[in-house]
Amino acid sequence: MSKALFEQRVEQHLTSIYEGVDLCMSIDALASMLITTMLRDDPVRDPTPHKNRWDQQDVILIAYGDSIMRYRDADQAVAVPSEPPLHTLHRFMKNQCAGTINALHILPFYPYSSDEGFSVMNYVQVNESLGSWDDIQGIAQDVKLMADLVINHCSSRSRWFENFIQGKEPGLSYFKTASLNDDLSDVVRPRTSPLLNPVQTALGERHVWCTFSPDQVDLDFANPLVLNEFVGIIRHYLDNGIKIFRLDAVAFLWKELNTSCINLPQTHEVIRLLRTLIEHVEPSAVIITETNIPNRENLSYFGNANEAHCIYNFSLPPLLLHTLLSGDSKALKHWMMSMPPAQNGTAYFNFIASHDGIGLRPVEGLLDEDELGQMVNTVSRFGAKVSMRTANNGTSSPYELNIALFDALQGTHKGVDKWGLQRFTCAHAIMFALEGIPGLYIHSLLGTTNDYERFENSQHNRCINRHRWQESALLEKLADQSSHHYHVFTQINNLLAIRKQQDAFHPNATQFTLHLTGALFGFWRQSIDRRQSVFCVYNISDEPQTLLLADLNLIDTEQWFELISAQAIEQGQQSIELAPYQPLWLSNRQ
Repeated sequence: MSKALFEQRVEQHLTSIYEGVDLCMSIDALASMLITTMLRDDPVRDPTPHKNRWDQQDVILIAYGDSIMRYRDADQAVAVPSEPPLHTLHRFMKNQCAGTINALHILPFYPYSSDEGFSVMNYVQVNESLGSWDDIQGIAQDVKLMADLVINHCSSRSRWFENFIQGKEPGLSYFKTASLNDDLSDVVRPRTSPLLNPVQTALGERHVWCTFSPDQVDLDFANPLVLNEFVGIIRHYLDNGIKIFRLDAVAFLWKELNTSCINLPQTHEVIRLLRTLIEHVEPSAVIITETNIPNRENLSYFGNANEAHCIYNFSLPPLLLHTLLSGDSKALKHWMMSMPPAQNGTAYFNFIASHDGIGLRPVEGLLDEDELGQMVNTVSRFGAKVSMRTANNGTSSPYELNIALFDALQGTHKGVDKWGLQRFTCAHAIMFALEGIPGLYIHSLLGTTNDYERFENSQHNRCINRHRWQESALLEKLADQSSHHYHVFTQINNLLAIRKQQDAFHPNATQFTLHLTGALFGFWRQSIDRRQSVFCVYNISDEPQTLLLADLNLIDTEQWFELISAQAIEQGQQSIELAPYQPLWLSNRQ
């Protein structure tokens, strides 16, 4: 692509974004500025459209930079580790995850003031308590590296906001403000805190927009200088080895009075613009949008294969939890049947646990109130903290379940039982086989349980699932065959090793939902070249189930294998007995 054509595309995006906005510069001048900020002296590169930048080998581990820490004295750990935690995390990836996990999402590793990193004070620094950019670059040489672009807001202690208070640039015009007289009744809220926060500035009292908390002040992208700042940040990340960008809370990016201020057309266009800018300097880069919203709205972030490369599959965690707690897969099946296959060049990013909780907005319209209430009540008995949000009518409703997934699956609606490990493994066997790229939270890989101490110390619900492991203690648990951590780690790695060998598990391979009887849930995956089929069948109950092979389309001329147990299906075999929560991956290729 010529630079002139590239400039034309950028101008088209900007014209759409800033229609009706009184800009401080012309569209062509703004386009030139953004292109210079992104390209610098590099040539314009031409990305291949509809190209899949991933395959079945890709598995992304999600972790904080300090999820694992090394201390000089394991028994008398102090606040300061004996090495930068990024060193420790890097060593864990090389020593414990080599061969099964090839990508790492390091959650915000920048200086921050609150929200475990998501209230960023400086986007181009590494938090010195974690390490340095040299550490980030070192990790990026060994694995594909994903980082957060916390784009909707920044810290109230950032230099930008301090300048806002002092009445000077850069920062004076960087933040979204509103009047107490403005009608904000339609604004969608993910929290119960006030939307507007009063701040005394050199220019008088201002009310700044705070979607998430008073310490997280929303940026105003109607100011093109804010956009240019983030384009520069992206280029900085690219230069340091980051190739996968998670756009945090991006659905709230553009605000406009008398609207919901979520999923606005300008937001979608900003993402398209960022994609255009990024992929013309680094065609292999990937954008993943984090939009914890109802399913249909979430799907819109694919655009026409011209927006996000990947979207978080937010409906999966609560639906799968509901399925395994209830033994009823009806809602999960209906959702899967309604999901469009991702076009080439796009993919679902599947996860069932993360640093955040299990969001409930993505099952609006998928679970009824009784099903939702029962799930909330059950996991509350297992130790969950329930986070709330304020609806437009002023009422509060459950927004998120905060609990370690291992604890969430220690029982069913009937109570705690002996099948917790099997149920937990089954959940991951489902996720690993689904269409899309798996994202595995480090505390699921390790079988970490609820951290009540961190919750009590912080009084933040999400901290219950953000444990910090002491390296020596962790390695001891992983080596102890009597520990559930050992069994979780071993079984998940075994599943991943199998997954990586199957062409039918390519993120864009065909998927069809099966209609099985009883408490069996299943789907069929077929490789892009149609040479491999895998029938993925799961017992989602605490009772044995019989799978009639006649219910599957097992081609008689093929030899079939069960991949997890490495067992061949005998000629003429009519059924398979599945133990409680047992997964099966039946393939025509071993």
